[in-house]
Amino acid sequence: MAASPFLALPGAVPADDVDDAVAGPGHYGNPIVEQRHLERGTAIVDLSDRGVVTVTGPDRLSWLHSMASQSFTGLRPGDAAEALFLDASGRIEHVVHAVDDGETAWLIVEGADAAPLASFLDRMRFMLRVEVADRTAEFAILGATSADALDAAIPAAAPAGIGLDWVDPWSTRTPGTHRYARDAGHPASDWHWIERIVPREALPAAVAAVRAGRVEVAGSLAAEALRIAAWRPRLATEVDEKSLPHELDWLQSAVDLGKGCYKGQETVAKVLNLGRPPRRLVLLHLDGSDTVLPAPGDEVIGEKVRPEPLPGEAPERRVVGHITSSTMHHELGPVALAVIKRQVPADLPLIVESHGTDVAAAQVEIVPADASAAVDVPRLPRLGARP
Repeated sequence: MAASPFLALPGAVPADDVDDAVAGPGHYGNPIVEQRHLERGTAIVDLSDRGVVTVTGPDRLSWLHSMASQSFTGLRPGDAAEALFLDASGRIEHVVHAVDDGETAWLIVEGADAAPLASFLDRMRFMLRVEVADRTAEFAILGATSADALDAAIPAAAPAGIGLDWVDPWSTRTPGTHRYARDAGHPASDWHWIERIVPREALPAAVAAVRAGRVEVAGSLAAEALRIAAWRPRLATEVDEKSLPHELDWLQSAVDLGKGCYKGQETVAKVLNLGRPPRRLVLLHLDGSDTVLPAPGDEVIGEKVRPEPLPGEAPERRVVGHITSSTMHHELGPVALAVIKRQVPADLPLIVESHGTDVAAAQVEIVPADASAAVDVPRLPRLGARP
């Protein structure tokens, strides 16, 4: 696949991202300024590293509905949805951003996940009237916080007469979902994100629009900074082999709790109704005095001091989690998303070990430490116990 034409723009620096087979620009010389342009709604982002999988056929929506965490049966042409495909233990395997045009379901995925998802779906067709295809070589993705910026660059693909724009539901509270994070101060209310599917051969036209001054451009680092500030999880960064949707607060946008049986549903219902997420996502405000920005995978350390420590006794240090994403935000400064153990107190000062340096971190709860079961099941008295 050819390199992104956006790399020909002045100042373009290729992204050093998590799964770029064909990376677009990470920035164009000033990621902080690009964040402001993107947040203002005047810039577009080349997301050439994303993949596109299509599902066609009259059974496509009911078929996807039977396997995914999200409801697809009521999806109208032009509607957007986010869905998870889970394993039998409820762990996240695939994440799709879906839009249907009345004839085809278009699934936007991480670039490295396009082929595995297409292969999985193809194995699950059985006798149903569906066809699955990996269309990544034909179609690309542009991102923006405003449809006006995208319109100034290039129209969306519309093979069936419906523009293929996926509008992120993260800021929408819909019936049948559940949010662990407290509503007060939640940054999702300011998060607006659109992913537009366009023919890959049309990307030079979008580059020409940038050169002509009709729209500004931002790199993927700017998009990541705004995503992190919005507490928005991503498959390529926040998910590992043990991730449950509850741990990342993904029930609020990608899981319809009222729909029928799908693989992993038992775990989703059990953890929500009877248990608590084993781990939890937090935002970390990082000490920037040493100009060290932690990298994904860096360990998060909790220090525990005994009530009556001995003279000169150092606090006990324990690994309580790891960094998943980090950024230098234009307003918040150095921040990161991290997945930590559920038992870590909300007020415990944390340290991130990065590049041989201890970076102090203050946590902001996304999934609260005291997140409890949605259903209060009374405990039965022990056999033989006296009241």
